[in-house]
Amino acid sequence: MTTPFEARWLGDAIGAEITGFDLTARHAPEDYVAIRRVLAERGVIFFRGQDVKPEDHAHFAAQFGDATVGKYVDTVPGFPLMTEVSKAEDQVDNIGGGWHADQTFHAEPPWGTILVARELPRHGGDTLFSSMAAAFDALSDGMKDTLRGLRAVHGNARLLAASKRLNKNISPAPELVHPVVIRHPVTGRESLFVNAAYTLRFEGWSERESAPLLDFLYVHGQKPEFQCRIVWEPGMVVFWDNIQVWHYASNDYQGQRRIMHRIAIKGEPLIAA
Repeated sequence: MTTPFEARWLGDAIGAEITGFDLTARHAPEDYVAIRRVLAERGVIFFRGQDVKPEDHAHFAAQFGDATVGKYVDTVPGFPLMTEVSKAEDQVDNIGGGWHADQTFHAEPPWGTILVARELPRHGGDTLFSSMAAAFDALSDGMKDTLRGLRAVHGNARLLAASKRLNKNISPAPELVHPVVIRHPVTGRESLFVNAAYTLRFEGWSERESAPLLDFLYVHGQKPEFQCRIVWEPGMVVFWDNIQVWHYASNDYQGQRRIMHRIAIKGEPLIAA
């Protein structure tokens, strides 16, 4: 590395704070490779005290791949591949207020997401993250073997119908199938790849037959020992590995404004375990 940054772990399972890395600077390629390695190992990383403008946000994201834009939220003016995730004072529901991974209804879901705090409430609005690699590791050998043999159907029609915040003028994506257990392309570690927002059922099973096992996995994946919590500050940037992490945007700041800018990084075909 030409930029000797440090990574401080938040807990055993997930999370690291990166210090000594200025996101507004232009670094050597090997520095970004090192950042990606820490992210792959820790699932989510964050940077404090960054004076990141939208062009800096876009440049940093571009070092890790092409951006992919979600169709169901507004984009930032002048930056068509950057979305604005916001909640105004008069809005009750937020975006992302449930455990999920981003856009798993796509054939190649984004592998990474970079979120920049633009305007924060006086209190609340934290984001929680949970490691699906740690969740898989904690299962019994019998359950692991069962899940490795399954695939699951993902779609966004159900979420669109229930949400009051997402753009419903766009048709739902076609349903598709992903492995229930995937292998990380950098670390080789296995992790669960289901989530309550977009996973509908197991392939070849009915929704009623799938529900007990999926519900078990959703409860299991929320255990505190698999989690970390990001308490947002002005100038904070958070980068998470979307294919091995769930996240949850806490909606505990009614009557206050919260504005975040998000770039999702285009994924590749998932690797079955």
